[in-house]
Amino acid sequence: MPIIKSAKKAARQADKRTAHNQEIKKDIKAALKAFKANPSKETLAKAQSEYDKAVKKDLLKKNTASRRKAKLHAFAKEAKVKLA
Repeated sequence: MPIIKSAKKAARQADKRTAHNQEIKKDIKAALKAFKANPSKETLAKAQSEYDKAVKKDLLKKNTASRRKAKLHAFAKEAKVKLA
């Protein structure tokens, strides 16, 4: 355990950030699961939106999210989801 006041605060902040990041990751996983269970235009948009939020909050790198969204798009195309 930290002894110095600033180290205690840093530990508290790290705990809060970790919890927040895990919440965002859970949202991504839930959206992905929903999309794979029921591929549709709406669930695809929700999953892509979750990836965009993660990038905006610096949880994922831009190219990582882009790659994953492309994979989702390919899955949707394979499942014959109307995208236009």
